[in-house]
Amino acid sequence: MQTDEQLKETVRQKYSEIALQDKETNQSSCCGAGGCSTQVYNIMSDDYTELTGYNPDADLGLGCGLPTQFAKIKKGDTVIDLGSGAGNDCFVARAETGEEGKVIGIDFTTAMIDKARTNADKLGFKNVEFRQGDIEKMPVTANTADVIVSNCVLNLVPNKDNVFKDIFRVLKPGGHFSMSDVVLVGNLPDALRKDAEMYAGCVSGAIQKDVYLELIKANGFTNIILQKESQSSFLMIF
Repeated sequence: MQTDEQLKETVRQKYSEIALQDKETNQSSCCGAGGCSTQVYNIMSDDYTELTGYNPDADLGLGCGLPTQFAKIKKGDTVIDLGSGAGNDCFVARAETGEEGKVIGIDFTTAMIDKARTNADKLGFKNVEFRQGDIEKMPVTANTADVIVSNCVLNLVPNKDNVFKDIFRVLKPGGHFSMSDVVLVGNLPDALRKDAEMYAGCVSGAIQKDVYLELIKANGFTNIILQKESQSSFLMIF
């Protein structure tokens, strides 16, 4: 049984590789929206291409929904994206918050941060920044964000309770978050749960849906709204 730190390192190594691959390769892998993932857990990969702010260079095909679509981001908001990858959701959020707002992407993979910063530089965005760090302890001061978004990321984190605690710390009073993620309903075979590759591919890191929701409630969040649900992923705003 791997420790939390070992699992994190597994994910870090896998997503460092993914950062250097193209979208088509990623979608055919266990970390993407197609290929073996379709056979094993049927990730819901919604289409970003019609969303304002979409940038193909930042789309690695790794999401399982469109959290920004339901995030109710307003002009001037400060938005934080957890597990920001190459910047896809950040750039869509930036289109919503405008030049007067701010978007902060957080990722713990150096290669992803480098790729996201390159994409932001190409676009000339001065109000989008990327910080390397662990979303269990964000490199952000308390009461910073109006909105937090995350797309298919918390399933990769061993200690999800820590993440929700830090989301609560970082959100401003009255702030909210919109999250698309993978959860379980029923039992996952032991062989998959113990497979490190499948952990990096979102499967064995997922927890039961009711446990996931209880963690959120236990950390002080109310007014939970389930916006969209498929067989294996769901989108919520809190």
